[in-house]
Amino acid sequence: MKEGPDIAQIGALIGDPARANMLTALMGGRALTATELAGAGGITLQTASAHLAKLEAGGLLAQRKQGRHRYFALADDNVGKLLESIMGFAASRGHLRHRPGPKEPALRKARICYDHLAGDYGVRMLDSLIAAGAISALDDGLSLTKAGEVHLGSIGIDVGGLRSTRRPLCRSCLDWSERRAHLAGSLGKALLTNFFDKGWARRIEDSRSVLFTSDGERRFLALFPLDA
Repeated sequence: MKEGPDIAQIGALIGDPARANMLTALMGGRALTATELAGAGGITLQTASAHLAKLEAGGLLAQRKQGRHRYFALADDNVGKLLESIMGFAASRGHLRHRPGPKEPALRKARICYDHLAGDYGVRMLDSLIAAGAISALDDGLSLTKAGEVHLGSIGIDVGGLRSTRRPLCRSCLDWSERRAHLAGSLGKALLTNFFDKGWARRIEDSRSVLFTSDGERRFLALFPLDA
């Protein structure tokens, strides 16, 4: 008997096409019903229920109940990071399921990766924070500097409150479209929420794409100028 983590089990859970489609649908950070996930997977509700049970037992999904309704979401941000990394690897090897369509440019520009900003703008944001000395990057690890804490506090990010949670403050997440890292962790989530709360951007319905207003885009680019 071989010892160590069973990656074959996780690979088998993710590798089924219907389950992969359902997991991808949950990368937008929203909890979905079994019916909605059946549609995403292109399968019947009965088949979807069986798949969802396997994903939940494997630790990839968590179930939430609200009244008579049941919703499913990714178990935590580690699952989102895993899926984004697999997407990046697949894209780098040319394993694409379809040719780019009208939605592709919007997804590549700015999208939600579980609960933080990804795409070109997500990578730009992290690069700008590193260039400004707000975030220190050592190997694959990221850490917020004192100057960064002051800077982010000035735009409304409660870093002290974020530190009080058990979730990592800064995490590097491989971006599948840019093939480089964007910012995850509680700080990545707080920044995206901040953009939404200020009205700089909004989610596009039934999509992972994030649409910035003209004023929001101007403010975002000024706040994250890459070469600060």
